[in-house]
Amino acid sequence: MAMTRWWRLLSLVVLVSCVWTCDPASAQQRRDPGTSCQSERLEDSSVEATLRLRQHKQSHPWVVSDMTVRVPRLWPLSKQLTFSVQSPQYRLAMRCLLLGDETPGSRNEWHPRDPVVTATDSFVEVHYIAYNWITSDKPFLVGPWEIVPTGRTWMVYLWPPTLQTVRWKRIEADLGGLGFSDLVERASSSTENELVWKDRLPQEVQVEVDPPWQRRLTATLTQSLWATAGIASWWVCASILIAVAALRARRTGTAAAHGTPPPPPVGDVAQQPAADVPDTGHSMSFTRTLLEWAVLSGAVALALLLLIPQQGVTPRSYAVLCIPAGLALVLVARPWVLGAPQTAPGASPDEPARSGGVRGIQRRQARAVTAAACAVAGIALLVIVAHGVFGLPENLEPGTTTAPGRIGLVLVGLATVWLWLAAMLAWAWRFAHEGGLLRERWTRQWNRVPAQCVAVVGCLLTAVAGILLAFAWQANAKQWGRVNWLAEQYDPAAYNAYQSKLLENFFFSDLKWIFTYSWVLSGIALLALLRYRNRPARTRGRRRFERFSPGPSKLDLLLIVSLFAFFVGLRAAKFAGASALYGVWLVLNIAAMYVVLGVGRRWSVLSRMGGSFYAKRLGTEPHRDELLEKAHHYLNVNHQMRLVDQGHAGGVTYEGLEKELEDLRNWLVTGCEGADPPEQISVLDIALAWGPDGHWWSNAVRAARLAFRFGLPATGLLLYYQAQDPYGRAQILFTPVGIPEFVADLILYQMAWAAAGFTLGALWRLLPGRRSQARTWLLTAAFGVPVVLAAAFIHVIDTDPRQLFLYAALLLCVLTLTSIWMDLTTFRKDWQYLPSRFALLLFVYQLRGLSIQIAWILVQTVAIAGIWVNLTHRAR
Repeated sequence: MAMTRWWRLLSLVVLVSCVWTCDPASAQQRRDPGTSCQSERLEDSSVEATLRLRQHKQSHPWVVSDMTVRVPRLWPLSKQLTFSVQSPQYRLAMRCLLLGDETPGSRNEWHPRDPVVTATDSFVEVHYIAYNWITSDKPFLVGPWEIVPTGRTWMVYLWPPTLQTVRWKRIEADLGGLGFSDLVERASSSTENELVWKDRLPQEVQVEVDPPWQRRLTATLTQSLWATAGIASWWVCASILIAVAALRARRTGTAAAHGTPPPPPVGDVAQQPAADVPDTGHSMSFTRTLLEWAVLSGAVALALLLLIPQQGVTPRSYAVLCIPAGLALVLVARPWVLGAPQTAPGASPDEPARSGGVRGIQRRQARAVTAAACAVAGIALLVIVAHGVFGLPENLEPGTTTAPGRIGLVLVGLATVWLWLAAMLAWAWRFAHEGGLLRERWTRQWNRVPAQCVAVVGCLLTAVAGILLAFAWQANAKQWGRVNWLAEQYDPAAYNAYQSKLLENFFFSDLKWIFTYSWVLSGIALLALLRYRNRPARTRGRRRFERFSPGPSKLDLLLIVSLFAFFVGLRAAKFAGASALYGVWLVLNIAAMYVVLGVGRRWSVLSRMGGSFYAKRLGTEPHRDELLEKAHHYLNVNHQMRLVDQGHAGGVTYEGLEKELEDLRNWLVTGCEGADPPEQISVLDIALAWGPDGHWWSNAVRAARLAFRFGLPATGLLLYYQAQDPYGRAQILFTPVGIPEFVADLILYQMAWAAAGFTLGALWRLLPGRRSQARTWLLTAAFGVPVVLAAAFIHVIDTDPRQLFLYAALLLCVLTLTSIWMDLTTFRKDWQYLPSRFALLLFVYQLRGLSIQIAWILVQTVAIAGIWVNLTHRAR
């Protein structure tokens, strides 16, 4: 009987619980706890708030809110503020205190850490810091403050979700030196930079701020058509540059084919021997490929830039345009076209492939590429056509998605990104193949088993597209968690709609990112053309340069300068925040290089020695070996003279050593055919000015490899600062392409150092200076002219130029180390006779020269350290 009563009582409890649980009012109250926050019990709270506006030397004005609230213990939720930050009770109490009845997720403010909670016997203190950036003319919230940009002014209101009827103990507004006006005129005190209110209601705090024109200009340029026009001008200039180089190369090749040599370059390069004269058919094919890319890249860039600002364009419309465009780019690239005269599989290097065999290889490669690209495009178009099967609307813009719907959107996104990645890779392969930049092992594999190569590359591209989607998904989830950090529990429908929006836009957002970096293909095209024009001749199965070359020709010089402007110079525009001026910066960097080189080349060591000296002393490999022997003897004589001065003669007389130096001088004079060379130029200076290799291309490649290695620490410094800067860190972690952008910056920094080293090595014999640091200075000056203009532009728009100066200082340091190592490599045959590389350094530069080099590097290191400390201090 007792057991029966027990079960009846338990049933009654369960029934009451179910009724309470199913009660709509109670359920709504639990879902929206704002009605139970009991804000009226917060009347005895004490509040202090500070607003700081930082706009000087900032690309984006930074607004920081610092608020401290002391909540009385009488508030029922005060105890929950001391709970774990992961507990629902804590989030409920903090949400009631900071947001009141606002919906979680309605604010987009940032907070560096969770609020700091301190409890005493009488109150609980909450210290909450939030910040945001003014990047547009839309109103935004930060802590209890609301910032409303209204054309020429910014309105600042203290409008907290809670505690509106409480007199706040102290309120400060530090406006960073901007002009302001207290609209309500209730401030307790006012200075040039800040306003202070004491014991005031939030409604009594209303300030009108007059921002400088630079801040309005930045926001206007970012959101206007000027930025789009600037990027378009960059693509137009790049396309024109490639077209001009291709047309000039075609004209040179045509003249050579008809037996008419091109006009010789002016100056030192007039004696440049013809390298391997290209066959006319391949030359025409290569230049036609470059012209096709110049037209296509410019047209596609302009089309994308016209599509980006359009409003109301559905994801289906974007997909229908981008999928066929990506497929067309792959097919037009024709990576199956053999760039150079190929050999049949298994044939000897000098045995040309049969015509039928070459055509058969091309057909197999074309079928493999076409089949893979059409299959991927077909999958995406099938999802678009059969959208109902996946539960998607016709415009591919669902409010929420089911599992089949997400699969459909993912397939469309991955297929589109895959096609555009494949297009970029196909064009890169075509340029590198025709220019001779690829390893023969790769081309043989591509000729032998094209289907397997396409399968492997297709899988890799699928993995890359999947990684991009994973990064976008993770960043989107982090953004959701950041905005909804006070939600007691996520609304599944809202989260579904949020992620569905990502899948709708994934392919187009990443597509823009991919094509943004497709300018690298222009650099690859220029490098491939440069390599093709200077490839070694084939003699008896071995590849060698016919004769040594004193420097690049006019067309080669244009290609080298363009590479430097593409990979090194445009960083100045990026650091200056002047994307609207990319086209101007490209032309400016090329012009600066020509001006500086034109001024400096007449003072180069080889130019001052004259053309006859090159013909007699530098034209062939035996001549260069003799020059190195003379330079080595010159170093030994100077070393012995120092020993004689120190009293360690060892049977050697000073007069005998002077006679040996005079003989070396006579060797220079006889090479100049009677014309006396400058007194200060020695045989050592000529050996160092010639460089470690015979052809300037070999010098360029060697310097590029050295600069790539020396640039690794520099890249680490730049990326570390980028990750430490609050705005940069936010862009990396919370935007869909943030991490891919970070990786791309890493690669591009390394490419910049390599391109700078390549330029230094290619122009090594044309740059003035008896020592390497002088050549480095002149090349850095060519970059420095646009940097000075960029710094002036930065000063005008009132942003921070120190990152630009850091980049310039790092560039100078990397080039200095590269040039020193190039000098050491010139005497690499002496490595075996010396105990260490430092001993070789001391042998080449002697004691005084080495001291100068070390002091110069230390000065650069101190400058870099000073800029770095200032940058990191500002970032904190």
